[in-house]
Amino acid sequence: MVRKIGVLTSGGDAPGMNAAIRAVTRIALNNGVEVIGVHDGYRGLMESSFEPLTRNAVSDILTMGGTRLGSARLPEFREDEIQNICIKNLKREGIEALVVIGGDGSYRGALSLTRKGINCIGLPGTIDNDIPGTDFTIGFDTALHTCIENVDKLRDTSSSHHRCSIVEVMGNHCGDLALYTAISCGAEIVVSPETGYDELELLEKLRYLGDAVHKNHAIVIISEKICDVDALAKKVSLHTNFSGRATVLGHIQRGGSPTPTDRMLASRMGEKAVDLLMEGIGGHCVGIIDNEITSMPIDEALSRPGRSRKKLYRLFDRLV
Repeated sequence: MVRKIGVLTSGGDAPGMNAAIRAVTRIALNNGVEVIGVHDGYRGLMESSFEPLTRNAVSDILTMGGTRLGSARLPEFREDEIQNICIKNLKREGIEALVVIGGDGSYRGALSLTRKGINCIGLPGTIDNDIPGTDFTIGFDTALHTCIENVDKLRDTSSSHHRCSIVEVMGNHCGDLALYTAISCGAEIVVSPETGYDELELLEKLRYLGDAVHKNHAIVIISEKICDVDALAKKVSLHTNFSGRATVLGHIQRGGSPTPTDRMLASRMGEKAVDLLMEGIGGHCVGIIDNEITSMPIDEALSRPGRSRKKLYRLFDRLV
């Protein structure tokens, strides 16, 4: 019987992390299990930065973005010596199991601790939607809403000034934010890691839209780290009939109150994490597949191929 569990958030913050912290805390307390919050991710484990979490401690955080517990990156956690220090600190505090909310790097840390005797459950918390073993991650829906809201506003001014708005969205190596935004906003072009980047083809398509289709504006959604959007905007102005303007949405996508979808997802996943730990299960990650909350071994999830978005890209092409 587990008597005390910990919870931490690691990696980039994502809207809905607080909802997950709240769910883990409330569900555990209702099962007679003490909960300890770990500040600043794995760094907090190394530095013994712990805080007992009560029902009141997680009141009013459901609607808040970011993470109440804080987050920090700790590359040294890969080292066996650092992991052993964390294990020692956990045992000294009496923490028998741990819920880790974060990305795939956080999952690997959770798996390492599980192999050393501390059962861990991973929850997918990232706006990028790039975690295997789940259809959607905590934070993705909120970030998508932020992207859509901003692109809709850019469309208004683009159509007024015969512009091509080139909008860079986050996503790391996953194009889901770009793809979902492009479909939802009626963009003319989407560029992501899955589509690849052909600058000449992009410029030719914009020339066609301006000269043959006579569109008075265009929206191009591009995933981060693919190209210099400011340089591309200048080329659009030089080589097409559109006036190119670049907008980088940046970290605004990470903030804000989580949507109802993310609040529900985080709450359901937090419940599942506690249930798994109560059953003595560790080394698993929680996901949502076909709207069902599921779990699978972390190593199995990390070895899965990336989800195919071919149908959605085909839908985008047919809508343009």
